Order: sequence, then structure tokens, then C-alpha cells
Amino acid sequence: MPWSNQSGGNGSGNRPRGPWGQGPLGGGSRPPDLEELLRRVQESLRRYLPTGGMGPGGWAVAGLAVVFLWLVSGFYIVSPYEQGVVLQFGKFIRHTAPGVNYHLPWPIETAYTPEVTRQQQVNIGYKISPDSPSQSEDVADESYMLTGDENIVDINFTVYWQIKDANSYLFNVENPDLTVKAVAESAMREVVGQDHMDLILTSDREQIQVKVKRLMQKTLDSYSAGIWVTDVTMQKAEPPDEVRAAYLDVQSALADQDRKRNEAEAYANRVIPQARGQAAQIVQDAEAYRQQVIAEAEGSAKRFLSVYQEYKKAPEVTRRRIYLETMSQVLAPMNKIIVDDAAKGVVPYFQLPALQKTLPAQNRAPQSGQQGQETGNDQSAAPTPDQGSGQ
Repeated sequence: MPWSNQSGGNGSGNRPRGPWGQGPLGGGSRPPDLEELLRRVQESLRRYLPTGGMGPGGWAVAGLAVVFLWLVSGFYIVSPYEQGVVLQFGKFIRHTAPGVNYHLPWPIETAYTPEVTRQQQVNIGYKISPDSPSQSEDVADESYMLTGDENIVDINFTVYWQIKDANSYLFNVENPDLTVKAVAESAMREVVGQDHMDLILTSDREQIQVKVKRLMQKTLDSYSAGIWVTDVTMQKAEPPDEVRAAYLDVQSALADQDRKRNEAEAYANRVIPQARGQAAQIVQDAEAYRQQVIAEAEGSAKRFLSVYQEYKKAPEVTRRRIYLETMSQVLAPMNKIIVDDAAKGVVPYFQLPALQKTLPAQNRAPQSGQQGQETGNDQSAAPTPDQGSGQ
């Protein structure tokens, strides 16, 4: 059914009222007051007509002037960022482009000019200070929200939106600004209520903005609001002032816990490989020692068998050779002095300090049978009569 009190033109003043009790936002025109217009025309005509009153001709001129003004009231201007929407007896008939346009005057047709290309914004959780546009004031009723882990977080965010369907925007929603604000606050509370506080303050802000934007668009489309949500920006996300100090203490304790855990894991990652390496080295050393002992035992057994075979062929020679080899090994590190029995009657003189000096060097000599024999021969001395008389 057609709206009551509709108008045409692009005048200013009180906005036309729609079937919900308030007219659409975003531009429009006020219907002319015919009684006021007629009164003004009569006053103007009285200035030019005789004082005796208006005759039939005067009333005809007045009527023509009223009709002319009524027809002129159909002109309206559409700005570059607006779109004209023309209704005929309350029914949409056409859109008009920016510029000067004309529609049949009220009450036949009515024109509205919503701003379809200009981006608008709604602030939730804060408001701009009227004294200083660069400063803002928090609105606690809007900004305080409950998180999924039952904490309270203070969030301020801004929603940017445009009109994507002028007809739906004008006739399906009574107050678009309040509708967008209510939908934005509801969507943010729903998304925040499914997340944890520490993630909201740190890593999940971008995801939250995307989820809120998607949820808002879905809700507004279900309302057929004709609104397109272009962006959602979180201005602030932090604990409330009353518990901020306690929250920072908790976060500091959690950071210390993570640091201690990381240090313990680093120590474990360093010590465990070292212990495993040492264990592997011990196992390898034991395996090498086992192989060495087995090899030496097998070599000794083969040597014994080879000696036994030679012993069976020549027992006496074999015993003699074994005896000489054993004595050479036993006597090699010993300091020997051989005194010939032929030197009777001669008092031998032993250079004891010289023997003591040569004893350590002799002990460090190679432990071979041949070297032992040579050392014994070198250090063996038989005093001669000349030596004895010289001393």
C-alpha cells in the first residue's frame, strides 16, 4: 500500500515518514505544503491586485501559479555518489542517474537519493570525542565481551559498509545505522565467545575480523538490508583496566613457564644424545676388546700348536730355544756384572755411581732378547790387572 505523507523533490527539513513510522535515511525530498504555498501566492498577488479584492481573473492567475509551482517541485538533483529511486503511488518504478532529474510531483511520485557509493562506518565499543576528533571514549556496555575461556576482554572495532541495493536499503530496514551496529556487536560477541583470550589478544585477531565480517554479511543478507560489509577492523583488544595488572602477571608467569620448559627440553635434547653416544662408544669398545681377546687367544693357541708340532720333531732343540728366549726376556732389564774366575788375587773396583746412572736408562731399553744380551755384554766387565793397578 502507498506510504502516507510522501513527497517529491530534494528539499531539506523533516524527512518523509514511511509505513514503519520513520522515513528512510540517505536522502529524499519533502512534500510541498499546498496550504502554505497558496497562502504565500495570495499574499504576493494582493501586492499587485487592487485593494478591492481579487476578481475571477486574479483567482485564475493564482491557480496557474500554484500549478506551476507544483510542477516545478518535481525537479530534484542526484549527486555523483547517490542514486535516485522513484516511487509511483508508493511502488518502485525506476532508478535515476546522477544529475538533474524530474518526477511527477507529489502525491503521484516520490524520489529518494541514498548514498550508494560512499563508504560509511559504525564504531562499536567506543565513540569519537566531540571536543577532539583524534581522541575516543570507551563505551563499556559495548566493548566488554566474554571469551570462550570465561574471561572478559575489552574490544573496540569499526565496521565499514556500503549500500549494494538501494531499494532493499530504503524499504526493508527502518534504521540502517542502528541495524548494522546491532548486527556487528552480536557477531563479534558470538565469535569472541568461541575463542580463548590469549589467542584473541595475539594471533587470532585477523581470523576474528574475517569471521565477524562473514557472519555480519550473512545476517544482513537474511534481513534483505541491501548492505555490503566492506571491512571489519579491530582497534583494540586488551583486558579490562580493573584486571589488567593481574592479567599481565599471569602472562608473565606463563612466559616463564614456557621459557623453563624450553630450557629443559634443550637440556634433554643435549644430554640424551650425549649419553646415547657414550653408551654406544662403550659398547663398541667392549666389542673391540672382545674381538682383540679372541684374536689374541686364537693366535696364542695357533702359536702353541705350531711350537708343539716343532717340539714333536726335535724336543731337545725346542726346549733349548724356549729356555734361551725365556732367559733373554727375564735377564734383559737386569744390571749384570760378570767377574771372570781367572782374575784371582785382584781386587775389583766397581764404579757404583756410574752403575746407578745407567740403571734407569737400562730399564727403559727395549725388552727384546737380543737387546738384553747386548746390554748385558756392554755392561759386563772383567777387571784386568792393568785396571786394578791403575785404580
